[in-house]
Amino acid sequence: MGWLWAIIVGLVLGLLAKAIIPGKQHSPIWLTTIFGMLGAVVGNAIARGFGVEETAGIDWSRHIFQVVAAVAIVYLGDSLYMSTVGKRKHRA
Repeated sequence: MGWLWAIIVGLVLGLLAKAIIPGKQHSPIWLTTIFGMLGAVVGNAIARGFGVEETAGIDWSRHIFQVVAAVAIVYLGDSLYMSTVGKRKHRA
């Protein structure tokens, strides 16, 4: 069940990050989900570094770190994806 939740959270974070970033992102949905999963992991690590631990209620500060990390990873990952795909299409 842990992997299913990781995929669902990754999908939601990835789509949320795509909605926040201005302009069009060209990465496919599976890659956006992976970027979102990475954003969740990195956001949790950053939150832990700032001393935010799990709480009994909704941990809004941890979720904010996750969204910010997901936005950065989706932006950078999409840029790398487009530079790779663009070079491949240009050669063909």
